[in-house]
Amino acid sequence: MKFKYKNRSKIAICSFIVLLFTAGCTTLDETLYDRITNQNFLQTKEDVIRDFLRSFEHAYWTIQGGGLFLAQELPTDELMTPNRNGDWFDGGVYQRTHYHTWTIQDFYTSDMWNALFQGASLATNSMEDIEKIDAAKFNLTEAEKADFIAELKTQRAWFHLRAFDLYRNIPLITKVQGESLTPTQSTPQETFDFIKKELLGAIPDLPTRESLGSNAIGRWTKGGAAALLVRLYLNAKVYIGQDKYTECAAVCQDIIDGKYGTYALESRWDAPFDYNNSKSAEVIFGFPGTLSQTHWQYDGGMYFWMAPHQAQNFFGFTNFGNMNTRFAMQPGRNVDGVEYTFNLGKPFIKFQKYPDDFRLKKYKNLGNSTREGMFLYGYLPYHSDPNKLVKSNRGYTIFARDQVGWFKDLPPGEVLEDKESNMNHADDNSGIWPAKYPIYPTGDPGAIASAYAEIRLAEVYYSLAECKYRAGDKPGAATLLNAVRKRNYPVGSPSLYALSGSQLTDQEMLDEWGREFLVEGRRRTDLIRWGVFNTGTWWDKQPDADNHTQIYPIGQNVIRISPQLNQNPGYDD
Repeated sequence: MKFKYKNRSKIAICSFIVLLFTAGCTTLDETLYDRITNQNFLQTKEDVIRDFLRSFEHAYWTIQGGGLFLAQELPTDELMTPNRNGDWFDGGVYQRTHYHTWTIQDFYTSDMWNALFQGASLATNSMEDIEKIDAAKFNLTEAEKADFIAELKTQRAWFHLRAFDLYRNIPLITKVQGESLTPTQSTPQETFDFIKKELLGAIPDLPTRESLGSNAIGRWTKGGAAALLVRLYLNAKVYIGQDKYTECAAVCQDIIDGKYGTYALESRWDAPFDYNNSKSAEVIFGFPGTLSQTHWQYDGGMYFWMAPHQAQNFFGFTNFGNMNTRFAMQPGRNVDGVEYTFNLGKPFIKFQKYPDDFRLKKYKNLGNSTREGMFLYGYLPYHSDPNKLVKSNRGYTIFARDQVGWFKDLPPGEVLEDKESNMNHADDNSGIWPAKYPIYPTGDPGAIASAYAEIRLAEVYYSLAECKYRAGDKPGAATLLNAVRKRNYPVGSPSLYALSGSQLTDQEMLDEWGREFLVEGRRRTDLIRWGVFNTGTWWDKQPDADNHTQIYPIGQNVIRISPQLNQNPGYDD
């Protein structure tokens, strides 16, 4: 069964009530026509499928919408949105995010909550609709009906798991129809148990990747639900104060062994992100992307505003207009080119630690929907004219560097007299930009056609490696990491870890998570799990006074309309 969903955030069910009165009559009885209710909305098999899909486009949007991407990246040692000569100051919201001084007035503290619980509500509403139908009357098998319910249950668990990670003290959405108020908050243990039960209950009725064939992208499968269990167990010590690494390792091994479907690591580092990745055996769960329909990872809330001004001319892709400097990598060096001494952060330098890494090449489109490299740095020539260089909107030529300051037209190699480097003192040359998903030129058949890989098999390998490392099995951890890492380096590279795992330390494990999953919206969660989110030091960021910012406050707009909710500790209403 093949499904498609187009570029809309939700499908509204409208009720039209026509009141007909007979002229001269005194009766006020009314006859109602064309009233669509949850009892008669589903008339055909296609209606059921549309109902099933209602939450999926919203789900895709939430990878970046509502501030969900920035909230996982900007408070970490990975990305930054500095004040670039007045651009992106935005009332200091991004600086508060960087310094962990956000407030309940900051837009994303409400918007993330609303986005995730709207998704949970949409999935629940559709589930309630489909649970009521007689499958045979809609030309559906009982197995197909059970699949729809199981996928919606998994999707609802995914929304709850993300809200749990961000806010911890959340309500559980288990019923929508007939309800008028958001439930009160559950304890973290209750939420953990709910998500676990939902996923374990869904797995038996979910399809496998191979049973769906080319239509697997955008669908929840047994492997996808199991991978969510991996995320839940991996972070259990943070969530509920209980170590679940043994359980996590067991599920990881089952996924790798094929218990939940057949998956395989790609042999090229860029294959899981490329234009034909919807068929990738490494993508456990993702969302289909096309230039003409959905492509949320290429939105301004994510990768399209992760480049210098006018970088669209470097890529040769002009359909969307100008790119923007919203997100860039934090610097590894001061304005004089000297590496900072702190251990965290410095993401580009962490890549340079292994200099034969294929990803270190400057990004370049090679034609026929192929590219090389993952970073934008130095001078950026036009795709259409190599003799013409990309300029800032302020008029100076872009020379992107692993530093932050007011460089402007200063040529590379010359000394900058102004030594200030912080979130309030950057220009358009400050920072290196990653390009993980390809941006192929206008007219290329693969332009903006990459599916979004929300869960990759590489994550399962890294999660199992972490479990083994924490259990003292460094050789086992090194073997798993190398199974993924070998595609990043030439054959016989000295950059692979020794079989003994002797190079592995807490810092190296965290660095390697950062390299493999750079800008995939998980860095905050990883830093918290490794115990350095509040205690660590990185560029323009000192340790916090306490750890209450491990979870976000419930935003003011939410608290105002939901007085039954209690604010998270450390925040004022």
